[in-house]
Order: sequence, then structure tokens, then C-alpha cells
Amino acid sequence: MGYVIATANMKGGVGKTTLTVNLATCLAKDHGKRVLVLDLDSQISATLSLMSPVEFAKRRKQRLTLRYLINEVINPEQEQKIAIQEIIHSQVCGLPGLNLLPGDIDLYDEFVVSQMLHQQALYLKEQDFETIWNRFERFLLTKILEPIRQEYDFILLDCAPGYNLLTRSALATSNFYVLPAKPEPLSVIGIQLLERRIAHLKDSHAHEAEMDIQMLGIVFTMSNANLLTGRYYKQVMQRVQQDFGDPKIFQAQIPVDVNVAKAVDSFMPVVLNASQSSGSKAFVQLTKELLQKLASLERK
Repeated sequence: MGYVIATANMKGGVGKTTLTVNLATCLAKDHGKRVLVLDLDSQISATLSLMSPVEFAKRRKQRLTLRYLINEVINPEQEQKIAIQEIIHSQVCGLPGLNLLPGDIDLYDEFVVSQMLHQQALYLKEQDFETIWNRFERFLLTKILEPIRQEYDFILLDCAPGYNLLTRSALATSNFYVLPAKPEPLSVIGIQLLERRIAHLKDSHAHEAEMDIQMLGIVFTMSNANLLTGRYYKQVMQRVQQDFGDPKIFQAQIPVDVNVAKAVDSFMPVVLNASQSSGSKAFVQLTKELLQKLASLERK
């Protein structure tokens, strides 16, 4: 069974999606890994980084998005079933080993989920609502991924900003999480908030099943070599190093690179679209470092 890794930060605009799709592509392209990207953000940025809007619209019309898998978990009695293998888009960007489970702009109805869990709490009179909710968080993505989890070396979960149901479920089912962060105060606050949330999540699930998710590391994105801003960025990064320690900071940093933005217009990661760019080379190094971290953890 491979690794399930969530990419998360409470703050948006820190490069979560760019990090996810480029890591996934490097793992498949340079290291021969079988990789699945799962888009958990209703902004569908990961999906549109790997396929065109026309292709997405076609698949959505055919009910081939994550939305319909979530709906089957919420409404298990529905007659029409769709296997996860039918929804997964294989060989994304023509790259063997790189697969995508497309997201959706409408992933689930919070009211329907709350109503369903409330009914369960009433039916199971010995259970309180919090216990039912925590169980559903842990069960949701685990159930969806169960049929294909052993088919991949890596499943990368691109989480939405904030702390919604799918982000909590992603963290509950993952082995590790990676924290992308811009070297600026608000992004760093996002790291601290997520760490507190994860600690609380572990506590709330402790009486049911232990969560063994670990932070794999913090990746600084959109770093700038400009003399003035560079000096300020270094000060912010030093604060993070003091809080978390050097082993939790990835040495590879993702620079500001216009090629990264341009690649999105081509619906493919920068490591494919502009392989010689500074951004692409940084992702290549980051992927090597990630594999080294995992190998080191395996030896312990």
C-alpha cells in the first residue's frame, strides 16, 4: 500500500494546488511512480491544472467527478452506482502513471450531510452527534479510496483552504501532510492554525481510532530573490524554523516564476510545460527531497 499525502494550509493562495500537481507529475515522470491526484477543492484548480475546461465539462455531464462518489457515501441506498475506476482519468497529460480523480464545483450539500448524520444519531441512541460526525469524517474519503488505494504508490489530496469536512476527512485518512507556505506572516499563521486544528482532530478521534498522520514538512513557495523582500522573507522563514526545527523545513524552495502561471493556461504542470524553468527545477529537487524524507522515515 502506498502513501496518502494531503497538501493543506488554512490560508489560500499559498500554492497548494501548484505544489500538488507538480509533485505528482515529478513522481510519475522522473521516478516511475503510480500517482493519483484527488481534487478536494470546489474551485477545481487541480482538475483544471491537468485537463481543459471543455474536458471537465464533458466529464461532469457524464457524472464522472468526485461529487458522485461522495453522494454514494451520503446516499448508499441509491440505485445507480459508479465505480471509482470509471471516474479516474488515466494518463493525464499523456503521462503514464499520472492519474486524476476530478473534483467538482459542487461537491456536497452540507445540509444533506448534517441531516443524514442527525438521523443516524437518533437511530443509534447510545451515540452522541459528535461521535457520529467524527466517524463520518474518518469514513468518508477512506471509503471512497478503499477500492483503489493499493493500486498507487502515492495518492495526493489537494485540500481546500480552511477547514471544511473534506479537509478534515483528508487529514484523517492520510499518512502525511505537506504544508506549503509563502514566507509572509499571514501564511505562517495559516500553518499555526492548521497545526492546532490537527491536534484537536487527533484528540476528537482518539477514543475511536488513533490517527497517525505526521507532518512531512513545510515548503516555502513564491520565494523572491529581490534584495529587499528577500531579506524580509528570510526573517519570516527563520521564525518558522525556530518554531518547527530544520528537519521539518524542506530545503527546496519554489521561486516566483511566470512559467508556473503560464503552465496553467496550457492545462498542464510546469514540469511538463517548461521543464527548464527555475520553477520546474525547484519542483524536481523538492520531489527528490520528499522521497528522501520518506525513505528516512521508513528506516526508523
